[in-house]
Formats: sequence, structure tokens, C-alpha cells
Amino acid sequence: MHAVAGGWPEDGVLIYGARSAHQASGIIVRGSELLKSIWHAFTALDVDKSGKVSKSQLKVLSYNLCTLMKIPHDPVALEEHFKDDDEGPVSNQGYMPYLNTFILDKVKEEFDRQDFDRMCWTLCARKNLDRSNLLISDDDAFKIWCIFNFLCEDRYPLSIVSEEMEYFLRKLTDSMGGSWVEERFEDYKLELQTQGRSLSAWELITLVASGHFSKGMDRQTLSMGINEVYHELILDVLKQGYIMKKGHKRKNWTERWFVLKPTSISYYMGEDMAEKKGDIQLDGNCCVEPLPDKEGKKCLLFIKCAGKSYEISASDKKRKQEWIQAIQTCVSLLRLGLPAPHREARLRRREQRGRLQAEQEDLEARMKELTAANDTKQQELEAMRKALEEAAARAAEEERRRLQTQTELQDRYRTDLEREKTVRQQMEEQVALKSSELEQYLQRVRELEDMYHRLEDALEEERAARQDEETVRRLQARLLEEESTKREELEKIHLRQQRAISETEAEKKELEKERRAKDSALQDAMQQLEHLESERQGALEQYQAVTKKLEDAANNTRTWKHKVAEHEGLVRLIQPGNKGPQRITNWGPAAFSEVELSVREKEWQDRKRPAQ
Repeated sequence: MHAVAGGWPEDGVLIYGARSAHQASGIIVRGSELLKSIWHAFTALDVDKSGKVSKSQLKVLSYNLCTLMKIPHDPVALEEHFKDDDEGPVSNQGYMPYLNTFILDKVKEEFDRQDFDRMCWTLCARKNLDRSNLLISDDDAFKIWCIFNFLCEDRYPLSIVSEEMEYFLRKLTDSMGGSWVEERFEDYKLELQTQGRSLSAWELITLVASGHFSKGMDRQTLSMGINEVYHELILDVLKQGYIMKKGHKRKNWTERWFVLKPTSISYYMGEDMAEKKGDIQLDGNCCVEPLPDKEGKKCLLFIKCAGKSYEISASDKKRKQEWIQAIQTCVSLLRLGLPAPHREARLRRREQRGRLQAEQEDLEARMKELTAANDTKQQELEAMRKALEEAAARAAEEERRRLQTQTELQDRYRTDLEREKTVRQQMEEQVALKSSELEQYLQRVRELEDMYHRLEDALEEERAARQDEETVRRLQARLLEEESTKREELEKIHLRQQRAISETEAEKKELEKERRAKDSALQDAMQQLEHLESERQGALEQYQAVTKKLEDAANNTRTWKHKVAEHEGLVRLIQPGNKGPQRITNWGPAAFSEVELSVREKEWQDRKRPAQ
């Protein structure tokens, strides 16, 4: 029997539980960070990668989670939540609703976050971690796994983007005292972008353990660097080191290992932090200031908190200034209500990535507009080219017709000249007889000359048309050259944006799925709102009916009280008195006897009780 992990959709966005944050081990444990560790444990139990885990394994996982989070475990609730239905043996509610309702929503006490992460790590590392080629210990691998959960995106399956990976590797290199090689990381990031993928937790562990970015560092130095980054990012340790502290009772100076966190300073017997000697609770009203040298102690500083003060001595002036600045930073953050610096920096990086994504979307929209404008320009140029081709074809056709007409005219003129010669000979022979015909012939010659002049004008217009055609062709060539330059620029922009588009394509799909899920949740909420409205109307009607009854009862009570008051004020008519003993009043004999008075008092008391 299996249960579907309804809260972790493939390539989906995290579905948060009802409780967004808990206080655990002195640090803020957000729901997303808890769910990331649980997601690793759940996927480790999913052997065949079908998105389903057997109910018996879910029972064990839920029991361990409840035990570590100090929550009472209810195995019956799990059975009821995943009971079979008519459609088959698989629950359609999924494990995520059960996790939110019966585990995360019930977390109230502080619990040990490290034990919680260690349990989830034990489940998933056994399946996913290849220890054969690791140059680091299992504890260091666990710390890198915790750092990955802190820095990775809130999307499933979990992965870390190149920006967060660079942030972690830079911190690790600085903590080891090495130098950051920018070119090596850029080559590696380019390789990841070319492959279109980001690193999982196990790939990040393998990358750090392979020594690719820590060449020249021994295993112990690498382990110390990982431990320092883990203390800062996961345990919120902003600074730690040995400092001399002055006692409150004996006033002696003892060396203690101090650990500074956003809300407190803890001091221990030694660096292993096995025995804690005390805590200094920080708030927005605390202050730290340097003190002059005294009692043979140098580099003194004074920490003043609510109701208590502390004198400590650093080893040198540099460490003294570092501790003062670090404590002042914590107090300022508490006064402003801000989280630890590395958590604030992570939020800023995520906001910047969101802004870059929005700018990318705007750039894509502008790219689409430019593409549309380019298509329109292409269509205009194509239409202009076709118009030029048609004009050139028409000009060629007119040239052909003109040449043909000119040839025909020349042939006709030659024939006419030959005929004229013949006629002239005949006219010379018959000049006297055909003078009128000669006049007609001269008239025709003039017409032919006029036609010849018009032909020359037509040739001149043709040359002008050829010059205009050449001008248009040069204009077309210039436009085509500008079009080619613009197209090359657009292609370069398109190539730059294509890489960014491929990176954000997966995020668009995830946002679309989130939008659909929110639309479905909105519909359910609207139905529940309508049901609550109908129930409210029924309750309002019942309230009005009860109010009416109360008003009637109040009116009835006032009526009875009025009647009783009137009855008490009535005067009894004078009747013949009894022969027995009579009561004497200030005004004379009473109108009734002692027995009759007792009966009337009893009747009055009986009538008065219902009215009360």
C-alpha cells in the first residue's frame, strides 16, 4: 500500500505548511528548511522513483519526526488519513497534508534541529552518497548537505543555482585561507549552463570533496573550513574564539570559549563546547563599549545587558575591535528586528534574482516587439523590392516596345525614302503635271520630321527614367545594407537572450503550475465561503427568534411585576368584622383577623415567586 507525495510536485514550487516558523535551538527554523530535509528523507524511501512510499515506511518516518520534534504521535490518524477508498489502495490526499496537519502544525516546543537533520541525513545519505571517492569525512558531508538545504531554491527537485554555489565556495575558500580563482569557477559555471542543469546536494558534496576548488589544501584544512561555514550559515554563529572573562562573584579572570549568535553570547570551558558555563542574552537595549586598561588587563570591553554587565578581555586590539563591531551589529539587528546578516544576504540575493527574472521577461517582451517590428520592416522592404522589380520589368518592356517602334519607324522611313525617290523621279518627269502631289509629299515629310523629333523626346525621357531607376536601385542597396546590419545586431541580441530564455523556461512552467494550484485553491475557498454565508444566515435567524422570545419574556415579567405592585397597594373594603380577636393598628381595629392575614401573606408570597 502506498501514499502519494502530494506536496512535492515534479519541478514544482514548495507548498508550505500552516506554521511558517518555529524557534529551535536558539535559531529560527523556517517551514521551508524543515520540508527540504523531510523531502530528502521521503525521496530516499521512494526506491523505484514513482513518487510513492509504502505506508509502513511512512509510519516509521512520521514516528521519528514526531519524536525529534517532541510531538505526540498518533498512528491511528495516519491510518485514517491513508485509508483505502473505492478507487483503489492509493490515497488521493498525499503525505504532505498529513505532514502539515498532524506534525508541522503541532510543533510548539523547542527541539534539536541538528538531531532532526541528522535523522533525515541518515535516511537519504545511505542511498545517494558515494563514499568511495570522497576526501572528506561523513560529518563534513552532512554539514555540506545542511548548507545546501539552506542555500538551495524552494523548488522541487531541490537544486542550487550558480550564484548561491559561488557564494558558498567563496566562503569556504576564505575560511581555508586560500585565494579564489575566478576563471576556474567561470569555466565550471559555463559548463553547467551549456548542459542546462544545476547541482543537487550530492553533486555539491562530490564537487567539494573532489578538491576541484580547494587544490593545495589538505584534508584537515578543508574540514575546518567546512565546519566554519556550517557554524555561520546553519548555527548562526557570527563569531567565536577564546576570551578572558571576569567573574561576578570571585572577580577572577578565566579563559572561556565565546560563541556569538544573533540573540545571545554563550561561553564554554573549551573549544569543543562540551560544557557550557553561561549565556549572555542580547536585546535591542544592550550596549558594548571599550574600557581602559586596568588590573593588569589590556584590550578590555564592557557588555551591558538588562540587569547584568560583563567585563571581558581580548588577546589584542584587533580582536577587541572585531568583537565590539560584531556585538554592535547583533544589537542593531535586534533593535531593527532584522535576521542574521547571512540570512538577510540570502533574501537580497533571491530578491535580486526575482528582479533579474522580471527584467528578463521585459527584455523578452521587447525582443518580441523588435521581432514584430523587424518582420513589418521586412515585409515593407519585400513590398518595395517587388515594386522595384515590377517597375524595372515595366521599364524593360517599355524599352523593348520603344526599340521595336523605332525599328519599325526606321524601316518605314527607309521605305518611304525609297518610295520618295521613285516618286521624285516620277515627279521630276511629271513636275508640271503633279505639282499638287508634290505639295502633299512635302507636307508628309514635315509630319515625319515632327514624328522624328517626338521620337528623340521619348528617348530623352527614357534616359531620365533610367537615371531614376539607378537612383532607386542605389536606395534599395543602401536599405538592404542597413537591413543586414540591423539583422546582425538582432541576431546577436537573440543569441544572448536565447541562453537566458532556456534558463527561465523551466521557471515559467513552475509558475504556471503554481498559478493553476492557486486557482483551484481559490475555487475551493469560494465554495467554503458560500457555505459559511448560508450557515451565518441560519444562525442570524435563530438569534433573532431567541431575541424575540427574550423580549416577550421580559415584557411578561414587567407585566406581572406591575400587577403585583398594584395588588400590594389595593385597599380592602370594610366588611363586618369577626367575632374573634382583632388586630389593632394605629388607625383602629384591623379589617381582618390574624388567621386571615396569614392566609393572605401566603397567597401573596406564592404569586410573587413566579414573577421573580
